[in-house]
Amino acid sequence: MDEKTAIKDIIVNKKARFEYHIFTTYEAGISLVGTEVKSLRNKNVNLTDSYALLKDGEVWLVNAHIGVFKQGNLNNHEPLRKRRLLLHKTEIRKLYKFQKEKGYTLVALKMYFKGGKVKVEIAVAKGKKEYDKRETIAKKEAIIDINRKKSY
Repeated sequence: MDEKTAIKDIIVNKKARFEYHIFTTYEAGISLVGTEVKSLRNKNVNLTDSYALLKDGEVWLVNAHIGVFKQGNLNNHEPLRKRRLLLHKTEIRKLYKFQKEKGYTLVALKMYFKGGKVKVEIAVAKGKKEYDKRETIAKKEAIIDINRKKSY
């Protein structure tokens, strides 16, 4: 893989995979201002409670906190502003179909640099029930126990 297409993760939303069943994922570009990109290079971002919203034929990333760039001036960005996601029309139509069905949401899974551009991976997801979360924890603990027994 050459340097232009190399993918460097900025942040991964681990909580999303625990809280939701993931059905499909989409890679979207994101519309940013200069100080936001500089903050992303410093990994000053939080996707924990972020989600995507469909409005007027566009997709918006909401609640993604990109910290203020410390060396910025008066033109610094607002940390919690809505940011437009760049997707193809066919992808947006598919997302509208999911939005019409009850219980589905669009969750931001990770943000990364790909070829010098910032990309966001969003997923169509459905919230897990409490017993599903307990089952996930039990599976992880079983894997840890198996790995411990192998090492002895």
